[in-house]
Amino acid sequence: MTLAGTVRFTNLLLSKQTELSGSLRKRDEIVIEKVSDTLDEVQLMGERELAIRNLDRDSKLLRQIRRALSRIANGTYGVCLHCEEDILPKRMAAVPWAACCIKCQEQIDRGEIEIDEPIGELLAPAA
Repeated sequence: MTLAGTVRFTNLLLSKQTELSGSLRKRDEIVIEKVSDTLDEVQLMGERELAIRNLDRDSKLLRQIRRALSRIANGTYGVCLHCEEDILPKRMAAVPWAACCIKCQEQIDRGEIEIDEPIGELLAPAA
């Protein structure tokens, strides 16, 4: 990967990291509120569950972004963690935090490739 490409992806990842870090600090949506109406309580519970899922998704994505920044720092960014081939620039442009090439990611998603536990969380889709 060229220096200009690395700088561009670093800036993009840092921007996304800042955005996600800010959104993860907002946890007001998961506060448990008591209301007298059962219907309102069910609605609030559903909204709280959705907020929790969003926080979980964002925190997983934030971990993937931090790992991508780490790969940039150690010079392995843009290389598939499974097959060690270069990840296509088109994939990197679409998913800058991608850890695997599209072929390996598809095999992982289908369960055709066994992956180690530490890498497993890294490769799990951000939902």
